[in-house]
Amino acid sequence: MDLIKLVEQSFANEKAAQIPSFKAGDTVTVTYRIKEGDKDRLQKFRGVVIQISGATPFTRTFTVRKVSGGVGVERIFPFQSPFIDEVEVNKVGKVRRARIFYLRNLSGKKARIQEKKFVKTAAEQE
Repeated sequence: MDLIKLVEQSFANEKAAQIPSFKAGDTVTVTYRIKEGDKDRLQKFRGVVIQISGATPFTRTFTVRKVSGGVGVERIFPFQSPFIDEVEVNKVGKVRRARIFYLRNLSGKKARIQEKKFVKTAAEQE
């Protein structure tokens, strides 16, 4: 029993090293592998992270929302999915909640999330 947990943890640590840290409100681009017949292709899905759910590394998922052609599209990605090729953080959003479902009811400029401003210290400016 302990051997199985050990292998699961090593796999989780290996996969977690590839995915950068992000939270709800961040804009991410998820590149994932799609199988069509006998061919593989990569597809990018760029949107705002609405929530991160799950307690253990194997049940953790994140939901990404984008508006495509005037229609909101949400997609749930497992952190441990073998089909995820890469996750890139494009913007760090400034939100005060862990789950931003209120974004579903907003449209246009109201649906924008402010970008977090980073202040440089004196050591970084030199």
